[in-house]
Amino acid sequence: MSLLESITGPAAVKALTPEQLPQLAGEIRQFLIHSVSKTGGHLGPNLGVVELTIAVHRVFDSPDDAIVFDTGHQSYVHKVLTGRQDFSGLRARGGLSGYPSRSESEHDIVENSHASTSLSWAHGIARARRLQGETGRHTVAVIGDGALTGGMAWEALNNIAADKQLPLILIVNDNERSYAPTIGGMADHLATLRTTQGYEHFLEWGKTTLRKTPRVGGPVERALHGVKKGIKDIVAPQGLFEDLGLKYVGPIDGHDPVALEAALQRAKAFGGPVIVHVLTKKGRGYEPARRDAADRFHAVGVINPETGLPFEIAGRSWTEEFADEMVDLGAERSDVVGVTAAMTIPVGLGPFGTTYPERLIDVGIAEQHAVTMAAGLAFAGLHPVVAVYATFLNRAFDQLLMDAALHKAGITLVLDRAGITGPDGASHHGMWDMTICGAIPGLRLNAPRDGATVRRALREAVDVADAPTVIRFPKGTVGDPLEPVRTVDDLDIMADHTDGGETDLLLVAVGSMVPTAITVAEKLAAEGVRCCVVDPRWVIPVSDSLVSLAASAQRVAVIEDNLVIGGIGSQVETALRAAGHDVPVRCFGIPRGFHDHASRGQVLDLIGLTPEAIAAALT
Repeated sequence: MSLLESITGPAAVKALTPEQLPQLAGEIRQFLIHSVSKTGGHLGPNLGVVELTIAVHRVFDSPDDAIVFDTGHQSYVHKVLTGRQDFSGLRARGGLSGYPSRSESEHDIVENSHASTSLSWAHGIARARRLQGETGRHTVAVIGDGALTGGMAWEALNNIAADKQLPLILIVNDNERSYAPTIGGMADHLATLRTTQGYEHFLEWGKTTLRKTPRVGGPVERALHGVKKGIKDIVAPQGLFEDLGLKYVGPIDGHDPVALEAALQRAKAFGGPVIVHVLTKKGRGYEPARRDAADRFHAVGVINPETGLPFEIAGRSWTEEFADEMVDLGAERSDVVGVTAAMTIPVGLGPFGTTYPERLIDVGIAEQHAVTMAAGLAFAGLHPVVAVYATFLNRAFDQLLMDAALHKAGITLVLDRAGITGPDGASHHGMWDMTICGAIPGLRLNAPRDGATVRRALREAVDVADAPTVIRFPKGTVGDPLEPVRTVDDLDIMADHTDGGETDLLLVAVGSMVPTAITVAEKLAAEGVRCCVVDPRWVIPVSDSLVSLAASAQRVAVIEDNLVIGGIGSQVETALRAAGHDVPVRCFGIPRGFHDHASRGQVLDLIGLTPEAIAAALT
């Protein structure tokens, strides 16, 4: 039996001797490479935290001690050490989640996978336990240097520093990256800490010198204090943390089991908030991941474990269509700038940044700052294009509402991974954005149906200078271009089965749901229903031309991959009523709820957002 096979929980990890730990770490890395290459998942982050996670479980007593992983990209090792070693269904329906999951294990606490939240969670847990008299339990937060760029993390640090007696250990997993290299002042500060490790040695030397020189009095002590203070910011810039009142331990080699355990034991014994600064290497132990400068191994699909290359090359993606058009726009318009929240490559701004490096701004994991800064860029004469995942727009609602829309800022938000995304689960479905945007006065939103309309939408959006615009598209491969059969004002008619007569049913198709609507129309036409499919493209606000077209139909159905409550269907119905039309509107979208991880097709089937289910409901 391998060591890994003997690990059924944290108690088994504690029972190992220090000499056995390197072997366990090696077996875990081989297990991850073998397993994740078959299913896809977050490989690089987990390879980097093997020794760290082992040390955490040897020093602390999960679940009695709470362990909170920021974002959760790096929780696979934690799953393995807490008895979950069947990775065959990782991120698939019925299998393990790609993030911590309370339904899987009592050892999992936070499962939302949105970054920079762990310190707030940990502070709340630790404070609640103290209020209830549970003084012997520790709370541990593991946060990456990338997540530490988020403003929420600093709000938490500000409050944690005031709670001097909380048994709270904050582990900064410093691998210099999130999806991409960590940027900003915090990144620079941590970089300095990595290269200056002499401060603690200096203090120990000073104490020893004083003990050996009994006749020296206050002046020597004061001189030593002055020297210490003078060199502190040079030799030990941990002062940034210590000046807040937080004990600092580190930097520690995150791949040295003995050093890690010693540091964590020291932090555990302190009795108050402690920052443990750990240096790790993302992708450690897997050469394809270590040499990949583009962080392609942060998250992978199915790959050949020997080479790290995907077995199948997917077709052209929605993101690539946006990426290419941004480069073309950059050549034509010097006022267009790109803004990313630590995700340059995933959201398609990589080629733009390579071509126009001075016009790409990476703000770190700080979506709120990104949107408000974009409003400032617009005020000063530029047109910023802020590209984020649709699920992360939630974090910047107030900024989009009050800083951008209220001030009529000409900014464009491009929302990647909109709608049902699949394997990443509830926290990553981009299903809230059109409901959020529908509440914002003046905002315009476009949902392209194919690659050509992505490009067209981007050009139209950056021409709007007096209001925020939004473009949203799904994850995955973009299909073949879909040409309209005709246009009516600003509307694309994608299918017409009315034979020139009255329209029994108008199907309003939103973005990537256009192919679904076309298939629905074909099924209904076979049943004798005179139906028509329209793609408005600009779906917020609802245009007068769409209201007129809808008013001429006997009934209307809206198909969208957004939350059905408050979505485009609701907007169309409200617009019709406001214009005095009493046409029945049926809304098909994503039901309110948190939908588990599965393939996109499986989730759509489960929620009834397929041509068969929709056609049956409309028959």
